[in-house]
Amino acid sequence: MPPDPPALALDEPWDGVRRVALGPFAVVLRGFAREHAPELVAVIGTIAAISPFRHMVTPGGWTMSVAMTNCGQAGWVTDRTGYRYDAIDPMTGRPWPAMPRTFADLAAEAAATAGFSGFRPDACLVNRYTPGARLSLHQDRNERDFDQPIVSVSLGLPAIFLWGGKTRAETVRRCPLIHGDVVVWGGPDRLTFHGVHTLADGEHRLTGACRFNLTFRRAL
Repeated sequence: MPPDPPALALDEPWDGVRRVALGPFAVVLRGFAREHAPELVAVIGTIAAISPFRHMVTPGGWTMSVAMTNCGQAGWVTDRTGYRYDAIDPMTGRPWPAMPRTFADLAAEAAATAGFSGFRPDACLVNRYTPGARLSLHQDRNERDFDQPIVSVSLGLPAIFLWGGKTRAETVRRCPLIHGDVVVWGGPDRLTFHGVHTLADGEHRLTGACRFNLTFRRAL
């Protein structure tokens, strides 16, 4: 396995390129969400006040290192019974917070910029990474319509995004993501295996010692 890429300075553009192609239908939009970041982070706090972050348990019994919550018509959850979308937050017994317009509009604009016009998400998974947290390679397969893209927004500490292939055995590329970057993938790239490398220590002026990731989907 090749060595990890060197650590990035906070908010330092790693290659000066505004668009980085991961595949024919997958692209990183550098800094696309940066000007909206303060509002996005404030809204995350509002969402978490209603549906708190929690470390979910996988069907295999593993507690996830990433803390999660959701907003929208449905939220992604995992427990010993499986992976699924649910309109009710199992922790609170109430519906998930509504999708904020600023979230939905940003996701739609990013999708259109990447070539997927007409995308309107109905679910947003909010991930909170602290140093040491990671997300193993996986496919997003719990949505009903694979014709709809995935839009993923990075806020706070930099991370290494893992971009694989259609099987776990294929070569994995490592793509640094910094504050404000947005990744969009769909079409034939929609079921690509992807993940996040172990988050390194750091401090960000907006989010502190953590990274937030907003993942927008059309789930229902």
